[in-house]
Amino acid sequence: MQNQVSENNSNKQPDHSWIGELGRTVILSVVLALGIRTFVAEARWIPSGSMEPTLHGTPNQWEADKIIVDKLKYRFSDPQRGDIVVFSPTDELQREKYQDAFIKRVIGLPGEKIELKDGKVLINGKPLAENYLGANQQTSIDVCVSSPNPPFLQKPTTILPGQYLVLGDNRAQSYDGRCWGLVPRQNIIGRAVVRFWPLERVGGIDKAPAYP
Repeated sequence: MQNQVSENNSNKQPDHSWIGELGRTVILSVVLALGIRTFVAEARWIPSGSMEPTLHGTPNQWEADKIIVDKLKYRFSDPQRGDIVVFSPTDELQREKYQDAFIKRVIGLPGEKIELKDGKVLINGKPLAENYLGANQQTSIDVCVSSPNPPFLQKPTTILPGQYLVLGDNRAQSYDGRCWGLVPRQNIIGRAVVRFWPLERVGGIDKAPAYP
């Protein structure tokens, strides 16, 4: 009789343990995915042409380059010249109503004197070799006509500690540090390391040669 009762109870309370296990797996997967995106890496697409020809950008994300941003590297080391970085808007950019992250190349490091002369970037008085620029690219403040304030690099400037000068590779089409100033270290989200779309351009994103 007891066996019969036991069997009846079993039929009334089927084993739903697989549902609980599936739920735990889904939750864990979501937590891990969010953790990776928050602390390790994330995917982004390039919405503008400011980094041409290095990165192709367009408002149509299916035609734009898509990249992986390494968010872990700068927890253990500082940004280096030539790094392509993603950063949140500075205070000045926020005052200009910008909210989305920017992507530019690190050009000037803390403590360096930067000036623009004859279409070139000079660092501590020496011209910077920039072989990643397109043909006939000139670096000037002419692009800053839309800036509400005087261009930041209208005269030689020494970069403050903990801050970086970033410029776009497409100098004629990039609204960058020439116009609005420096990027604080804490605003830098991470470094662009890999392009994963389009398929014919998949691969690492080359870093510029070191300054001599």
